[in-house]
Amino acid sequence: MAKLINGLYAITPETGDTAQLLRDVEAALRGGASMLQYRAKKLAPNLKANQAQALQSLCKKYRVPLIINDDTTLAASLSASGVHLGSRDMPIGEAHQSLFSGMLVGVSCYDQLDLAVEAEKNGADYVAFGSFFQSTTKPQAVRPTLDLLREAKQKISCPIVAIGGVTLDNAPSLIEAGADAVAVISAVFDAEDIADTAHRFASLFSPRHKSYAPSPHLWGEG
Repeated sequence: MAKLINGLYAITPETGDTAQLLRDVEAALRGGASMLQYRAKKLAPNLKANQAQALQSLCKKYRVPLIINDDTTLAASLSASGVHLGSRDMPIGEAHQSLFSGMLVGVSCYDQLDLAVEAEKNGADYVAFGSFFQSTTKPQAVRPTLDLLREAKQKISCPIVAIGGVTLDNAPSLIEAGADAVAVISAVFDAEDIADTAHRFASLFSPRHKSYAPSPHLWGEG
């Protein structure tokens, strides 16, 4: 069964300052982020593992799922909530085999609806499209249109995440077009008041959106 994923999906900025990272992430969780993805492409393995472990503890405190970007080994070692895969990462089935039962696998599908349809057939728990707007993280990324979200909503049943340059001003258009969640880095973590900004993002989602309710294992309690 597809997991219910909605609301603010916060993605960590890459930094070697672990103390500041934890302060900022806790503010986002306190403000209402419903999921957190740990994304660190350039950090040393030991630092990455230490940060991920500390983030897992924070996520358990706030009962928010932690997703690890592109590292099934790290996700499994932490009993994190799952992994997020890109187009060049391992196949979805192989990722599930590397994880414990019940852990999530999310997949980036960029501007390709057929990729999302195939990902769902292969066991993806959610799919992500983007970059919808200009992004400082991936300035050269492809730009899907809002029509892609509307069409995807008709063709796939798993949750849809919209990513890329998402702000408080443009997020409503993504939600209206069918995004179940918006993935945000800069607009949250570069904000003067992270907790308030996270709360404002979370408030964009109407009461019709159900809360994310994974099994206890997804918080590392199983």
